[in-house]
Amino acid sequence: MSVVAALLVLPGLLGCSRAGRKSPEEPPVSILSVAAAADLRFVLDDIALEFQGKHPDIQVRVTYGSSGNFFAQLTNNAPFDLFLSADTDYPRRLIEQGLAARASAFVYAVGHLVVWVPRDSSLDIEKLGVQALLDPSARKIAIANPRHAPYGRAAEAALRTAGVYDRVRERLVYGDNVAQTAQFVQTGSADVGLIALSLALTPTMRASGRYWLLRRFLGLGEDNRKKDERDHQPQDDRQSEGVTPLELEQ
Repeated sequence: MSVVAALLVLPGLLGCSRAGRKSPEEPPVSILSVAAAADLRFVLDDIALEFQGKHPDIQVRVTYGSSGNFFAQLTNNAPFDLFLSADTDYPRRLIEQGLAARASAFVYAVGHLVVWVPRDSSLDIEKLGVQALLDPSARKIAIANPRHAPYGRAAEAALRTAGVYDRVRERLVYGDNVAQTAQFVQTGSADVGLIALSLALTPTMRASGRYWLLRRFLGLGEDNRKKDERDHQPQDDRQSEGVTPLELEQ
């Protein structure tokens, strides 16, 4: 299952807010306020630091959360300059409402969904994939809240397509966003989670867990699937052999 992410420039960027001067001799500093999907935290913090190093007159302030919550805030004129959404629907709706610059929207990434478990979990996700969620030991299954998180909607759709949603629905626990969902399963508040690949690849998550990429939900051709496997080779050697993705269509 893929999640197409979009960036949007909001009207406030035409005149970023000004921060106070440390001294009368220093030029005023502009503040760039960014609303960003939660899965971007591990890369956007570094990007912001690099940007500020090149543009010391601009201070970047990033707030992370679910795209749906940001959409609700932006429709009420929340003071953000940039919106990095985990889907394209929220930016499109903001443009339709006249709340964002139409020409500014573009796709900046395509996110992927994975099943993630702690490294010592008994769930055999390498062999069973998403069907491993049917194991009785998967007492709590974490996904992002589909009401306002694109990764939550993608997770729910994946479970439905795999034919397991009705059988695991009562065991679902919901994070406010995909980052909180990852935290649930990493800390043991849930036994397994459906999270963003970008989070599964962070050093902490890779060191403490295993993941199974929902390749068949990506709509990839055979050549692209092979490239995807090379680009995202799991840290756990056991996952690199004998993994058979579910024969499912998106």
